[in-house]
Amino acid sequence: MSSVTFESQRAALADVVAIPVTPFAEDGSVDADAHRTLLRRLLEGGIRILTPNGNTGEFYALTPEERRLVTELTVDEAGERAAILVGVGHDVPTAVASARHARELGAGMVMVHQPVHPYVSQAGWVDYHRAIAEAVPELGVVPYIRNAQLSGARLAQLGEACPNVIGVKYAVPDAAKFAAFARDAGLDRFVWVAGLAEPYAPSYFSAGATGFTSGLVNVAPSVSLNMIEALRSGDYPAAMKVWEQIRRFEELRAANGSADNVTVVKEALASLGLCRRDVRPPSRQLPEEERAEVATIAAGWSL
Repeated sequence: MSSVTFESQRAALADVVAIPVTPFAEDGSVDADAHRTLLRRLLEGGIRILTPNGNTGEFYALTPEERRLVTELTVDEAGERAAILVGVGHDVPTAVASARHARELGAGMVMVHQPVHPYVSQAGWVDYHRAIAEAVPELGVVPYIRNAQLSGARLAQLGEACPNVIGVKYAVPDAAKFAAFARDAGLDRFVWVAGLAEPYAPSYFSAGATGFTSGLVNVAPSVSLNMIEALRSGDYPAAMKVWEQIRRFEELRAANGSADNVTVVKEALASLGLCRRDVRPPSRQLPEEERAEVATIAAGWSL
């Protein structure tokens, strides 16, 4: 695979990496029409990279068939307008099958969810990602790191074995640890995406990140784009103005161990008439009395 292809994929990651929600119909199934409408809204709003089957898309609550459907809808709706970074995970054969499906559809990259397993060894973490990356050498591979114990040296090892591991979605809530990890792994070897979205983007950009993930972008693409423009130009005071604007929304999402992370985003979308508020267990809808605050915030952004 020529390095040129990976250059375009690396460039695509240095952006607002949108994690679309998966809207559900009244009968509980994936609402394909609402999904397409929300994707079009992101694309028309200026978003250039989409992650179907991310955590904001309720990855772990979807069936294998639904995960395939979500990927297909996203690739079809985006066409040439956006890069696609497909979320894959679970056991290795399942992740590999999802990655190959993404490749068949023409997606250029996969994001590998943090292995959900009670016993993750550092060497085993490398083996897991290596097995997936080697199965799809033509695709750019982006590990999603939520493991605070993992060392940068282990990522360097993976990168040495697999040239297609091109970026990292780093989601450990510790800016100093991120700065050290990125330098231990190879600051220039990987594209660093701040995986904890807008609240952490300014501190992670100051340490070398060039992209950030976003669930908020589903509600207000322009707000997320305002932040990345400020960060790209090194205007941290302007970025922090956006940070202040989104602070309460993100606090609601992060409360109680992020219990309402997706719920708050869907509640905001529901308040704007864009999709139903339904989420699947183990998430839960917001209680009636908390909905008004979310609606007020969303209305303020859509002005």
